[in-house]
Amino acid sequence: MISKSKADSQFDIILITGEAYDDHPLSPAGIIARVLDARGYSVGIIEKPEKKEDFTHLGSPKLFFAVTSGSIDSMLNNYTPLKKRRAEDVHSKTSLMPDRAVIVYCNRIREYFRGAKIVIGGIEASLRRFAHYDYWDNKVRRSILLDSRADILVYGNGEKQIIEIAERIKRGAALKGILGTCILSKEIPPGFIELPTFTEALDSKEKFCEMQVKFSNYRNLCQKYENSHVLQYKFPEYTTEDLDWIYSLPYSRKLSPNSLLNLAQFSVVTHRGCIGNCNFCSIALHQGTKIISRSEESILSEIKRITKHPDFKGYIDDLGGPSANMYGLDFESKSGDSSSDRIESSHKRIIRLLRKARQIPGVKKIFVRSGIRYDLAIRSRDYIKEISEHHISGSLKIAPEHFSEKVLKLMNKNVLGFSEFYEYFNSLNRGKGQSLRYYLMIGHPGEDEATMKELVSNAKKLKNIEQFQLFTPTPMSVSTCMYWTGLDPYTKKPVHVVRDYATKKRFKRMMLECVSSSERKRHKE
Repeated sequence: MISKSKADSQFDIILITGEAYDDHPLSPAGIIARVLDARGYSVGIIEKPEKKEDFTHLGSPKLFFAVTSGSIDSMLNNYTPLKKRRAEDVHSKTSLMPDRAVIVYCNRIREYFRGAKIVIGGIEASLRRFAHYDYWDNKVRRSILLDSRADILVYGNGEKQIIEIAERIKRGAALKGILGTCILSKEIPPGFIELPTFTEALDSKEKFCEMQVKFSNYRNLCQKYENSHVLQYKFPEYTTEDLDWIYSLPYSRKLSPNSLLNLAQFSVVTHRGCIGNCNFCSIALHQGTKIISRSEESILSEIKRITKHPDFKGYIDDLGGPSANMYGLDFESKSGDSSSDRIESSHKRIIRLLRKARQIPGVKKIFVRSGIRYDLAIRSRDYIKEISEHHISGSLKIAPEHFSEKVLKLMNKNVLGFSEFYEYFNSLNRGKGQSLRYYLMIGHPGEDEATMKELVSNAKKLKNIEQFQLFTPTPMSVSTCMYWTGLDPYTKKPVHVVRDYATKKRFKRMMLECVSSSERKRHKE
């Protein structure tokens, strides 16, 4: 049973989320609730609690509270890159939650339900599991496990972990040793890699860098605090079969009036993970750096189910993942195949999937809106042609991020293939009213006057700048390590960092003028 109403009986698990709850496969709380329900556990939902009665109206769970801020870190949700509260931002469309929502919710549970078990997870918990630089406090904070006083932390996608946690708590077993989780321990088990201690990471920027390069989802890690250690058990192996089961569950796709998914109600996830390893991105330490693709049969079955939904009008909002054209990159290539052969082969898989999907009765069009990696796509021109002819409407999003080689290197990105992709895409779409839209980033470590001028010069040549963002240091990313320490953590070489607001605002004005110029050029043409 999944319920948001007042409990008639005691729930096994009560899930607290900082955003609107949606019974949808793109909702973190929605997936966890469905997975637990499928395994026979009753789940109560409390969304965006504020007052005592919000926390207490479902009573105490038989097993545990599961706590998440939702799909975004609460501080990132509540503040702009210039640390202006979004409630004061006229452009904000976000619904605010408490600052450090996971900690706030857990401490309220401890106040109202003494002795209750608490499990934390989601992006906010996942990326604060060890010592981390907090941009909003401008200091190194300790693991969220200590401040939340939770019993266990789930990092990354947590379906396997939450099932095992529920089974163990149900039978009264210890929570140590569960893959994909973190706990507090007095002892360090054999085989764990020791990170610099919290005190060392706090006091030494060189040690902070050393900690950063050891972070990985695929290792057993530990970090010493005053009276205990945070233990990370390496991430469990998720398979195609696991994802096929997770996405086969009977999600109603019914959305809350305040849902963040209103433009993605009929989106379909094809894979998880990303091989890009961009230094500013959180995916590497959340979903991981390995691609796990769903089977073609699973994806097509989900689309067929969607066509029966009473609100479906024939349009799949998006078919993709972190980068839509990474689907299939987890499948084994033939012995001796080069990476280029493997990428071309994976694009053949996704082309076949797209062709089969759009033949499903009731489907009028399938959009690829989540964006693609153009450096991969240019190795398969058939894919570019396929999506140009059938799967975009008006524009295709790509993210060159920058045009300075110095900044791109520090982002762990490049613009290889950009010009070739740009020319080929435009040759296919000339006269069709379809164009490219670009995502750019300013203020990343390495940015200075010269790199900004280089970015603006190149950006002025582009018609459609979809969005630019001012770099925001988010917990545990490599770029955030550079921002805090002023060092490249891999080489220990100094990195120029813009920290003063006056310069950040000036860079932002330069890009706003560039965007205005781009829009004027587009409308004139």
